[in-house]
Amino acid sequence: MRNNKLNYVIVGSFVLAMVFGLIFSIAMLTGRAGATDSYYAMYKNVTGVKFGAQVLYEGYPIGQVEEVTPVSNGAAMTFRVDFTVKKDWVIPKDSIAKIAAPGLLSAITLSIKAGKSEEPLNSGSEVIGQEAANVFNVVSSVADKVNSLAEQDIRPLLMNINPLLKSFTNSSDNFGQLLEGVGARVPKIAGDIEVITSGMSGLLTEEKLVQIDGLISNVDLAAANFTDLSVNLDGLIKDLNSVLKGNKNNLDESIVDVRYVTDTLARHIDALTQNMESTSRNMYEFSRQIRQNPGLLMGGTPPRDEAQNK
Repeated sequence: MRNNKLNYVIVGSFVLAMVFGLIFSIAMLTGRAGATDSYYAMYKNVTGVKFGAQVLYEGYPIGQVEEVTPVSNGAAMTFRVDFTVKKDWVIPKDSIAKIAAPGLLSAITLSIKAGKSEEPLNSGSEVIGQEAANVFNVVSSVADKVNSLAEQDIRPLLMNINPLLKSFTNSSDNFGQLLEGVGARVPKIAGDIEVITSGMSGLLTEEKLVQIDGLISNVDLAAANFTDLSVNLDGLIKDLNSVLKGNKNNLDESIVDVRYVTDTLARHIDALTQNMESTSRNMYEFSRQIRQNPGLLMGGTPPRDEAQNK
């Protein structure tokens, strides 16, 4: 009988020791063992922050998040995050508490970056808060900016280019016609100059003819040079016309291609930006589920068959 009582006492003592050990281990893991100091920080976005989230000081665990409380500021909304740290842990006054995730599959933590101030924060004081950078929000913002750029800048620019190309084509045709007309009239102008000079020689006296003989020679030389210039100008006009006629089809095709590309881009830009935004949302949901339950990568459940459900 005594042996049975002794066995009961030993077993009961062992069970109590294990229970106390379990409680002590849980307290140590949650960081609530011993005295603590309380602080708080204000954030506009607290995605992933909840009770029990670790508080790190330069990567070293010193406490945990106790409570997240919404605070209404008129039309805006902020969130107060209360957290506790180890008793007498020194936090400089200009320290920053940033919401961060060390890795893609890591849990959200409150990471305190030590400041350079020699004055420490008192218990119950506010620590400067900083929201986490969200890659998916950045991608969505870039997609919105691309859509705005296409609607407000690219499309009006392309609409202005089309009339400009048309006017350039018309101007090139008019310029070619102008050059052809000038080239055709140059020989006639040279002939009229010769007629005028011969008439003037009949009207002038011999004395004046001697005085202006050199001038007439210079005029004749200028007329000859002008005739050569007209010949060269005729050749230039022909070459320019051949270039314009040879590339007119290419210019028309280029204008048609540019117009088709701009119309296609204008029609599909909304779908492109919508697909980019949908992809960013899917990636955000995927990372959120993996962060909450990393085991989904090793053994996820298959999708439900809609035919069987019906």
